[in-house]
Amino acid sequence: MIECKNIGYSYTDYALNKKELFKDLSFSIAKDEKVLLLGVNGCGKSTLLKLLNALITPSSGQYLFEGEQVDKSYLKSHAKTFRKRVVLGMQDPSTMLFNPTVYDEIAFGLRHFGFESVDERVHHYASLFGVEKILKESPLKLSGGQKQKVLLASLLCLEPEVLLLDEPTAHLDPLTTGWLVEFLEELKVTSLIATHNLSLGRELATRAIVLGEGEGIIYDGGVDTLLDDTETLLKAKLLHRHKHTHNGVEHSHYHMHSWN
Repeated sequence: MIECKNIGYSYTDYALNKKELFKDLSFSIAKDEKVLLLGVNGCGKSTLLKLLNALITPSSGQYLFEGEQVDKSYLKSHAKTFRKRVVLGMQDPSTMLFNPTVYDEIAFGLRHFGFESVDERVHHYASLFGVEKILKESPLKLSGGQKQKVLLASLLCLEPEVLLLDEPTAHLDPLTTGWLVEFLEELKVTSLIATHNLSLGRELATRAIVLGEGEGIIYDGGVDTLLDDTETLLKAKLLHRHKHTHNGVEHSHYHMHSWN
């Protein structure tokens, strides 16, 4: 369904220096496959998600969606359909919420794409995400967790085929995080989820793609295999050695990165 062929992305920083974020990324994601996207801050996870959502274009290589290259020409004729089928939830939900009320936020995409029974759909997804009691409130005044729920409701109500999520549990409490993991597990959708929370890895996906700093893809395979692969986790800086003192005796052991 998704295929990247030798994708590269570079940009110009504030000092007008050209920076190469990554290059030669090649991978494919099959329909209904669930994949984790892992790597330390700055390796390009968020940029890659934006690229797959066609918010930005690669500096090199090809991005194919169902066999067709996604470029400016493709978007001229397929933009509306593509935007409905492929949705992105950014790490900070505040950057994506702009309507006067929660109701309007969830209804926005439904109206834009011509869905029927908009009111019924809004209430269904608001109830599903536990935000039905705040439909009249401004999304900008909500807590981080509430904003995340509203954002997810506004995306999933479109019934997308591809779901790109950047740290979807970052602003959620443990109870809501557990609910979301179960919800995503049962969802029939192709997904690529960027996260730092490796403790959720096995529950969110069966496959993982790991980006290294300036090294491109350093792992592409099963989540279980990755979590048992100390060498790769260390190389990706997803594992660190931490010192402890117990009863006056100092020792150290490895810790996985599982913060939000």
